[in-house]
Amino acid sequence: MSQRDTAEELLREHGTTYAQEAGVRLRDTPAPLFQLLCLTQLFSAPIGASVAVATMRELLAAGWTTPQHLLDSTWQERVDALGRGGYRRYDESTATHLEEAAQLLQDRWRGDLRRLHDEAEDEEGVRSLLQEFPRIGPTGSRIFCREVQAVWPDLRPQVDVRVRKGAEAAGLPTDADELAALVHGDEFARLTAALVRVDLDD
Repeated sequence: MSQRDTAEELLREHGTTYAQEAGVRLRDTPAPLFQLLCLTQLFSAPIGASVAVATMRELLAAGWTTPQHLLDSTWQERVDALGRGGYRRYDESTATHLEEAAQLLQDRWRGDLRRLHDEAEDEEGVRSLLQEFPRIGPTGSRIFCREVQAVWPDLRPQVDVRVRKGAEAAGLPTDADELAALVHGDEFARLTAALVRVDLDD
């Protein structure tokens, strides 16, 4: 099987981004970008991917799809939703961090992460600004960029440590440009998500 065939098989079998799995219909518009930010915060705690995804579904089910909707919720409502998703060890701190992130996004970028994107001069600038949000560090900023490259093509190709490990396990190139050349640009975010799953599933 060629490397291109392997990439196509990975897309078919595992090519669902984590945003898609969590119910986020990612587009380059304010609400889904905010939802991806929340998902990134959930991923940034030492907790399983499946729990983070399930918890994001609870946040969406509660109607907290925009910064203002989340800010209109109470701390206890957020704790309860996090608990329903299985996010129990970090529910209280995360309930606070979600509110702080929504408030920062409202105050600094008027609720629109596209303004953050515009403010950043390059990919490194995007990651740096993302790290101003509570709990999002270098790893979290890379998770966000890995997912958002689906709608921010100037950030492609995003290949982090987990993607490279998954690519190596699958017999694919670990070089970002060589890996990206195996699929259409719009599908690269799906391929990286598949390779992360390869790495996590060992």
